[in-house]
Amino acid sequence: MDKVDAMHLFARIVERRSFTMAAQDLDLPRSTVTEVVKRLEARLGVRLLERTTRQVRPTLDGEAYYQRCLSILAEIEEAEAAFTGAHPSGLLRVDVHSVLARHFMLPGLPDFLARHPGIQLRIGEGDRYVDLVREGVDCVLRVGKPTDSSMIGRQIALLEEGTYASPAYLERHGNPASPDDLDGHRMVAFVSSATGSALPLEFQQDGALREVLLPHAVSVAGAEMYIATARLGLGLIQVPSYRVQEDLARGTLVPVLARFPPTPSPVYVLYPQNRQLSPRVRVFIDWLSAEFAARVPAMA
Repeated sequence: MDKVDAMHLFARIVERRSFTMAAQDLDLPRSTVTEVVKRLEARLGVRLLERTTRQVRPTLDGEAYYQRCLSILAEIEEAEAAFTGAHPSGLLRVDVHSVLARHFMLPGLPDFLARHPGIQLRIGEGDRYVDLVREGVDCVLRVGKPTDSSMIGRQIALLEEGTYASPAYLERHGNPASPDDLDGHRMVAFVSSATGSALPLEFQQDGALREVLLPHAVSVAGAEMYIATARLGLGLIQVPSYRVQEDLARGTLVPVLARFPPTPSPVYVLYPQNRQLSPRVRVFIDWLSAEFAARVPAMA
């Protein structure tokens, strides 16, 4: 194994905190991974990794070497692409918000893969916090402003939000003309994955944002269940408008307080701050931005 391949292997071990996982990612025997690291440490004359029964961690020298490896590997990939005209290639690991992916990413995915046949895409699906470095993920697609300072966030869309309810619910509770008329109303509570608490409803009123926490008999943590319970007349909900277009067309949900919308939701692609973007990650993010721009209606 040459020096560049050894650097790539070492970087993967640090990111995955595991010899075994790094070997699986790179399709190498576990024994080869161990031998390469042993030779690397012998050549450099320093201990790069601390091994325990649970995980592998870089030493101070190992962390410094890891950062240099990332920079060198990114520059090599950029240089080869520039001088050979090579197309981006290799395994690209992404983790996506599942509902967003189905609406905005998957429809154009065949075209992306046809334009970049050298890229292999591994897609994880969820809405949880992902440690990109530890889990070997290149980038994630999420709704909401990022709070992790170790990540770089590129906003690629702004989703219009609305308040909705079923006709049966409005027959029982009335159709409020403003947020001041919400006494006696109920909501379906959406539980925050970060805090475990119910999120209040939001209304833009008189140039300010007003938050209202209504009584609720049902709390949910998933987007599909949230909309399904609203169809059953269990309360008001607030979701991105694209999510309920079919319900609005069928009449199973109707807009409420349309003159007082919630704040729009930003969509971000996040990637590690300490990692230069490889060509395959860059073309994927650029393509994803274009897909959202083409499919999200312009907001007034």
